[in-house]
Amino acid sequence: MPGPVADARAFLAEDPDPETRRELREILERAEAGDETARRDLIDRFSGPLEFGTAGLRGRVEAGLARMNRLVVMKATWALGTHLLEEDTQVAHRGVVVGFDGRRSSRGFAEDAAAVFAGLGIPVRLFPDPVPTPLVSFAVPLLEAAAGVVITASHNPAQDNGYKVYLASGAQIAPPVDAAVAAHIAAAPALDAISRESPPDAAADGLRQLIDATDHAVEDAYLEGLARGALHPVEPTPLRIAYTALHGVGQRLLVRALARAGFWGVAAVSSQADPDGTFSTVRFPNPEEPGAMERVLALAEESGAELVLANDPDADRLAAAVPDGTGRGYRVLSGNEVGVLLADDAMEHAEVGGRRKLVVTTVVSSSLLSRMARDRNVAYRETLTGFKWIVDAALQGEALGEAFVFGYEEALGYCAGALVRDKDGIGAALRLAELARHLKARGSTLLERVDELLVAHGLSHPVQWSLTMPGPEGRDRIHGAMDALRTRPLGRIGASPVVRVLNASTGEETVEGQRRSIELPRSDLLTFESKDGARLTVRPSGTEPKIKFYLELVGRVGRTDDVPAARARLEEEGQGLRRSLVRDLGLG
Repeated sequence: MPGPVADARAFLAEDPDPETRRELREILERAEAGDETARRDLIDRFSGPLEFGTAGLRGRVEAGLARMNRLVVMKATWALGTHLLEEDTQVAHRGVVVGFDGRRSSRGFAEDAAAVFAGLGIPVRLFPDPVPTPLVSFAVPLLEAAAGVVITASHNPAQDNGYKVYLASGAQIAPPVDAAVAAHIAAAPALDAISRESPPDAAADGLRQLIDATDHAVEDAYLEGLARGALHPVEPTPLRIAYTALHGVGQRLLVRALARAGFWGVAAVSSQADPDGTFSTVRFPNPEEPGAMERVLALAEESGAELVLANDPDADRLAAAVPDGTGRGYRVLSGNEVGVLLADDAMEHAEVGGRRKLVVTTVVSSSLLSRMARDRNVAYRETLTGFKWIVDAALQGEALGEAFVFGYEEALGYCAGALVRDKDGIGAALRLAELARHLKARGSTLLERVDELLVAHGLSHPVQWSLTMPGPEGRDRIHGAMDALRTRPLGRIGASPVVRVLNASTGEETVEGQRRSIELPRSDLLTFESKDGARLTVRPSGTEPKIKFYLELVGRVGRTDDVPAARARLEEEGQGLRRSLVRDLGLG
């Protein structure tokens, strides 16, 4: 075990945080005394550096190279700052934006990042309080900054945190910049060779400025942009809304946005309204997880809400629920349902000055959007998972003269137009509320509109699941399952033969036996499509120890009354396929 022990001792020699130093010393002592659990823990913490994944770094807040901690944050900041100084001659003038969410370690990590940037001579514009992640993305181009950093782990568990990087456009970091920063991280000097400035010294040197400390110029510009992007005029029809920030940072800004659009008296879950890094009332702060929306749904029942909205803790995602139509409760809308509703509204009502509209989604989202775009003669692009790819496709389309009006991924991420170059749970919540009110004024509902889209463009029914496999053994099982699917591809999805296999790791697809290159970036992802249009995509998570499965079954219905029975039939078929696949891959 000389590798992890040596790495741990080197880490201890640099670590500026007494808490993580104490934690690591205890583990190291137990490992050297023969404690097998401590030995495996040490190996996992030093299995390699925490890699840039979805837009940056994310992991558990602990001591170790493969964890989030002050040393990792400061070296990542030094690497990013060094890259910016090499590539942007104006970075010392333009500076960077730094923000953070409400997690317990977020403010400290943000201050560490600001200190290192200042030590490099790069001015920092720092949000002084926790803010929604989309506001940081918005602020970067607004303030003409060279880059942005937001300390957040989004919807991950309470013990995690992350370091998310934005380019000057406000878009997430993407190749080749991520590889360049990673190379600088690997070459970073010892911490005592990295200059850092204290907040008073940085402010005195003109290298630290607080954003919106005395006014709310950035917030007001964002809200004004949302108002300009409205697809429907403010109507007198009232709409009762229930909302939860899920212990995150979204409530104040969302309530302001809704009020400007004529939505008053929003019922909010008070116990989840303020930032709380322990997420004390939920087991897992992800609105997709069972039970996470329990309190807001109870509040909706009590207040008679017609629309239920929930942001994740950094407010870049949106979950929604509506009355189920039977009077017996609420139905949570899937990410695909919210996505196609908002995309349909944008395709129909967005004003783009005669340009061809563009919508974008991912290979694991519903194929329904592709059919909707085809039937409306709207440009359509499909990307890998991750909003950096969605925004990249949007920017490419705009360079060709197209008008990007909407993008989404099924994991509750939505981008309504070009205001924010990332997913925006606040903007999406506002657009969904406006659509619900517009439909209500015309005697319809969001659920009815979903069924109308399924009848018009073909029914798509998703069956999705993921398996969590932590630690080195879990990583091996995930890699083994992916290797098995690559070497022994599926021949059928249900009764329908597979006619297309996409292997994003090699950049190839095979269509009816013919192999050809594809334009998607390389990624550990496999997609199988059958003759009848069914699709299965499998990939490891980029931020969690999970393997994810996205199965979509398709069908045709002639009337909206036929949709529930068709859904139930496809759900039963999909669950059977899920059980078979998990068994065949040895993951049960």
